[in-house]
Amino acid sequence: MGIPMRRPLQRAFRQSGSGQWPAAEEAATKGTAGHSSANQNDSQSVSSKMLESAATALASLLVLGTGFGLGGYLYHRFYKWLVLHKMEGAFEPGDPVLELAAIGKQVPNTIATSGPPGDDHWILRDEQAKIDAIVNGTDRGHYHLLIGEKGTGKSSMLLDAMKKVDGEGISMFETHADLEIFRVRLGKSLDFEFHEDYIGSYFSERGPRDTTALLDIERAFNKLEKVALKRRKRVGKPLVLIINAVHLLRDDEDGRDLLELLQQRAEQWAASNLVTVVFNSDDYWVYERLKVLATRMEVTAITDLPKRQALNALAKYRQKYFQETPTPKILAEVYSRVGGRLTYLNRVAKSPDMLETCNEIIDTERRWFLNQCWILGMEMDDDVMDQQKYASAAMVLALALVKAEKEQQNHPAPDGSHNIPQIPLHTARYIMTRADFIKEYDHVNIFTITSKAFVRADSVPMQRAFKSICEEPGFEDHLEKTLQRISDIESLGRTREIVAKDLVLGGKYKISMSDGPRRGEKVTEIILEQPPEEDDDDDEKDDK
Repeated sequence: MGIPMRRPLQRAFRQSGSGQWPAAEEAATKGTAGHSSANQNDSQSVSSKMLESAATALASLLVLGTGFGLGGYLYHRFYKWLVLHKMEGAFEPGDPVLELAAIGKQVPNTIATSGPPGDDHWILRDEQAKIDAIVNGTDRGHYHLLIGEKGTGKSSMLLDAMKKVDGEGISMFETHADLEIFRVRLGKSLDFEFHEDYIGSYFSERGPRDTTALLDIERAFNKLEKVALKRRKRVGKPLVLIINAVHLLRDDEDGRDLLELLQQRAEQWAASNLVTVVFNSDDYWVYERLKVLATRMEVTAITDLPKRQALNALAKYRQKYFQETPTPKILAEVYSRVGGRLTYLNRVAKSPDMLETCNEIIDTERRWFLNQCWILGMEMDDDVMDQQKYASAAMVLALALVKAEKEQQNHPAPDGSHNIPQIPLHTARYIMTRADFIKEYDHVNIFTITSKAFVRADSVPMQRAFKSICEEPGFEDHLEKTLQRISDIESLGRTREIVAKDLVLGGKYKISMSDGPRRGEKVTEIILEQPPEEDDDDDEKDDK
């Protein structure tokens, strides 16, 4: 029973041809097929995972890029709005300049300002009405230059006009010779940071501040123009930009470039009624520079007070704060010594002894003039000749003004005010024989050049100092010796000395003209003829 059953199994085993049992073969076949399908599934899953990761990364980049880009754009737009909003706030009522000027105290800081609320002005100048119209925006279509000597009250009138409108629509700042400091002060007055607080510059190769001060000033004016356009639509009045002490700019290439930029903007804004620019200067050279391109500029000269206004203000001040009534004689003597200059009247009004203070002011001006321009006479060294040219020219002009004062004593002013002698600018240059010194004299407050191109002493105390110096015994002779010494030094500088040693030793030069190698050509011949040499014996005999 067992053998017959074995043969069919062997037969089946042989027929399979694989040397395995059929079930094992089928299992092996199924295992191979499953393994290959698993490999295919793994490769498909890796590819899908890679695609999924790439898609996720790309989506993340798109989201981040869009977020950063949109955020950066919104920040940029917000920053631009914030810049204009801050600049608009700089022209809101209330100005830091008014607080720094300390206007509104119980005791005024000068006799030109008002006292407590409700009090009248100590001095109501004729120019104040025009300054008020400029500052409050009524006077438009022009830009203005206020010119006058130091201490005449230009800044005081501007501050008083600003106080009347509480600084609304007005910005004021001080000039500086350095363009970087000028840029900072302009930015402070306009509340403009010149993009120094802009964080978007972290993502750029060059920041917005990577430029010059002049370009920064131009950018600030571009923003100011946008603010002025919005204000004109809303209020109908121009902004007012006051640039104080413009004379502090240097009269060099940088200073002229800045002044030209300011004037171009002032002309453009005046024509469109956007911004009224007010320049305040002590020196004449600013007017000379602006006049070349000026078409809409108005010049207002601020001078000393007339006699009546000065005496009234002085008497009122002494009566209120010192409880005394000065006699007309004392008031007239004060005016005779210091004139109507507000800065001097302010010092005198606060002094217990007014006449003594007047003498101190005159003596201070005299020492200042002598320290700057005293002459050294015939004994001066040639090393100081350049400085002595500067000093002697000033002394010559001072002497001419003293002589002019003597000639016009018979022609006093109708109201009794000081009539300081003055000379036309071209005549003053002719008297000094120099054209370049007068601007420096004006800058150091020795002489002044008026808006009508006349030269005179900077103040009444300075004119009195001129007179005291020029009337000293021997002054004109001392000045003449100094001028002669300068002329001698210049003559020596132009002289060249040639020493011929052969002539000293007894030789002679024989100069003759002869015909040259070419026809018609003449040749100059110089022949040295030396004396014959003597023998040594003859020399010894001569010595004996």
